[in-house]
Amino acid sequence: MGQKIILIGPISAGKTTIGELLSKRLKLEWVQLDEIRWPYYDEIGYDNEVTKQRHEQGGIEAVVNYWKPFEAHSVERVLADYDDCVIDFGGGQSVYEDEVLFARVQKALEPYPNVVLLLPSPDLDESVKILNSRIPLDDPNILPFLYQLNTHFVKHPSNLTLAKITVYTNGRTPDQTCDDIIERLK
Repeated sequence: MGQKIILIGPISAGKTTIGELLSKRLKLEWVQLDEIRWPYYDEIGYDNEVTKQRHEQGGIEAVVNYWKPFEAHSVERVLADYDDCVIDFGGGQSVYEDEVLFARVQKALEPYPNVVLLLPSPDLDESVKILNSRIPLDDPNILPFLYQLNTHFVKHPSNLTLAKITVYTNGRTPDQTCDDIIERLK
């Protein structure tokens, strides 16, 4: 088992920026789970038509709930498939309501000492405010849902439970954040 640095955290926490910087500085492969997840989803029967139906019937929230088993599977698979790398998870790939799915992800991450949670601040309300201000305004119709979802991701206990290292980023440059993570790697 090679070195893995796993970055978790809510939407717009800086996982992608920090993941790319860490991979360059440590000369490790950089793996973006959001970018490679679809073949993993397909392995266990992901269906675009079901996603469309869920969206029509219950909106984005129904889609997010449909995705959860696929997210847990993708976490297990990416950890099995990649060594000597920096992996950045999507905002929801470390947050689970379902105890069975959460236990699977927790078990998959258990052997890895460098599970790093990125948050702006130890004050969760401040983190929500900062992170939601970073969400791009691409589609104003979906923005209220993204704010609500991200608030949930910040305040849900999953990330804090899974993390073995927590790094606060507010007022720090990405390079300073990388320095902090590198100093704390096990």
